[in-house]
Amino acid sequence: MTLLKVDALNAYYGRAQILFDVGFEVARGEVVALMGRNGAGKSTTMKAVMGLLPRISGSIAFMGEDIAGMAPYRIARKGLGYVPEDRRVFGDLTVMENLDTGRQPPREHAPSWTPEKLFRVFPNLGAMRDRRASRMSGGEQQMLTVSRTLMGNPRLVLLDEPSEGVAPVIVEQMADMILELKREGLAILLSEQNLHFAELVSDRIYVLEKGQVRHSGAMHAFARDDAARREFLGV
Repeated sequence: MTLLKVDALNAYYGRAQILFDVGFEVARGEVVALMGRNGAGKSTTMKAVMGLLPRISGSIAFMGEDIAGMAPYRIARKGLGYVPEDRRVFGDLTVMENLDTGRQPPREHAPSWTPEKLFRVFPNLGAMRDRRASRMSGGEQQMLTVSRTLMGNPRLVLLDEPSEGVAPVIVEQMADMILELKREGLAILLSEQNLHFAELVSDRIYVLEKGQVRHSGAMHAFARDDAARREFLGV
């Protein structure tokens, strides 16, 4: 079942057009990677889907309903979670208090999350449940941001650059986490530049270049295509 279907998406910052007829889809229980160089439009695509840009056009269908132009809080209430790349934790709140801010009722056809279940996925967080978020490392804050989003029991999560700026050991834990979420039946749209990380967890890939989709297909095929990797990612 297709959860998210984006078609002919255009997005603007002021008068500058950033996205040009972007289209992609994500099915239930699938991990889809959005890849591309810096400035390709990955984060802009996620913000457009979440209703965080003032000017867009095109179709954004979630669970069969067009959510284009809908307020971000209404989109979140429908079961679409978003983890931004800048780790917006509440520094003065503890781990448990941060998790409480994201709590929403269980949803039909979506994994249901509790703090204890999250601590099994993120043992590090379980060991610091009373620690203030401002006293956590960047990688720990990233785990907390993901966990807080999961407390909303989303059907699909947009993960923006989860491996950016965190230690390699945390990157491996992030990969394990995404695979665990996939086993739970959660769908994930992943914005990423780290090809190794994306290959570990993703089923399919869409490559953006200058705000346009230039390549789409199976992740395993792209990872083994030397010419495509060099052309679109420079690796």
